[in-house]
Amino acid sequence: MPIDKKAGRSIPETNRQLIDVSAALIFREGKLLITQRCQDAPLGGLWEFPGGKREPGETFEQCLVRELREELGIEVVVQDLFEEIAHDYADKSVHLKFFSCRLVAGEPQALGCAEVKWVGPAELAGHDFPAADARLLDKLRRYSFP
Repeated sequence: MPIDKKAGRSIPETNRQLIDVSAALIFREGKLLITQRCQDAPLGGLWEFPGGKREPGETFEQCLVRELREELGIEVVVQDLFEEIAHDYADKSVHLKFFSCRLVAGEPQALGCAEVKWVGPAELAGHDFPAADARLLDKLRRYSFP
């Protein structure tokens, strides 16, 4: 247990849950796919990049293919790692990997989320995202959407 040298006492360690998350950046005609979290979910109502929690024994890429099939009814090919971020919330730590993906089958539907939307770079600022996405959003604002 760490020691607070000024106070001369132990600092309790937090028992934060560590969550691995895989998320997709799917571009089409100069727009990017975003989804809105259901109101009753953690961080409900916020917008995010589609994906989800990695299951034990699953790679980040396998997780992404599974999550996009379940939540949006689409099939993708996972391409390059675009960004990797670690972020601490009060009760958990998240390790996010954002991959560029190519949509190969299906049209995104809101099966496991509240809403699905295609947005251009200028439109990102008009949507509220979780704090963990801040660095990625900064990068995307300077990125030329394919």
